[in-house]
Amino acid sequence: MNMYHFTDDGLRNVWLENGYREQDTPYGKAVAFDDLDGLTRAICLALTRKPSKLTGTEFRYLRQGMALSQPSLGQLLGVSGQAVAIWEKTGRVPKMADTTMRLIYTAHADGDAHVKSIVTALNEAERFMLVLRETSEGWTASTEAQTAPAIAA
Repeated sequence: MNMYHFTDDGLRNVWLENGYREQDTPYGKAVAFDDLDGLTRAICLALTRKPSKLTGTEFRYLRQGMALSQPSLGQLLGVSGQAVAIWEKTGRVPKMADTTMRLIYTAHADGDAHVKSIVTALNEAERFMLVLRETSEGWTASTEAQTAPAIAA
């Protein structure tokens, strides 16, 4: 049986039996996935049930599966974003962080309203944009939270 080695974001131990198509492009072979969101969720859930400790890459994959930045996850875990970055880079994820990440991802994926609201709030806090407007009475700040627009590179 021909299988595809799925190495998204540095994963090394994921192989796909199906759910993908190899295509020829002018730049060489490319791979298309039938349900990438579903695949990502399945990988993340499988990682939460992994019997051994998460690697830094696997920890990062779970974090990104919830669209959390390193600082946001750090805030959730009570550490700095830099600590999260170090864990992901070195692979030395503390047992507390490993266990907590598995619980948070599983609850988030299962639709736990409290966990989803915390993750959503952290994601929105990162994209908060303070809008100021000059009026005849001086500068005033908008009282509504707004999502920051994408900034062109």
